[in-house]
Amino acid sequence: MIRRLFVKLAFHIGKILLKPFDGRMPRLYMKGYNFILKLAGVQMNGMPRYISTQVRFDDFNKIYLSERVVISEKVILLTHDYSLTTGLIALGKKPETDLAFKKEIHIGKNVFIGMGALIMPGTIIQDNVVIGAGSVVRGTIPSDAIVIGNPAQIIGKLTEKALKWEQQTTNSFVQKDRK
Repeated sequence: MIRRLFVKLAFHIGKILLKPFDGRMPRLYMKGYNFILKLAGVQMNGMPRYISTQVRFDDFNKIYLSERVVISEKVILLTHDYSLTTGLIALGKKPETDLAFKKEIHIGKNVFIGMGALIMPGTIIQDNVVIGAGSVVRGTIPSDAIVIGNPAQIIGKLTEKALKWEQQTTNSFVQKDRK
């Protein structure tokens, strides 16, 4: 319990120190943030591309991130679910204390998660996926999917949409980041 409190405190202090670099020196920011996330217990298979300091990590030790993951502002990675207690009480079987399911979240390679999305306990997002802003995601999301909504639903294949987007990369409304 004390260790968990110390880890969360150190994580939040690290985030505060890194915040001025977010948007100004993105590569340096992400090197530092990835380091802090690993120290906190997030498992990484490769280097995420960008994770906002406004992402809410429920239990660091139950989160697995892969190469080139982007997680936008106000995303919540929820690894617990206390509805078990509510259900047992509804059955007239009130437990002595609250009970929760605790499940891992796995995010594959080349995944973009839009602003304000909620990733539920036990979710597995495979490679090459776009999660739309505000989506509530649970279960397994297969590779090559575009997912939106509450509850989140697959609305198409990322590769098919990317072929259409590719034709627009020369348009003036496409922003190119600095290297």
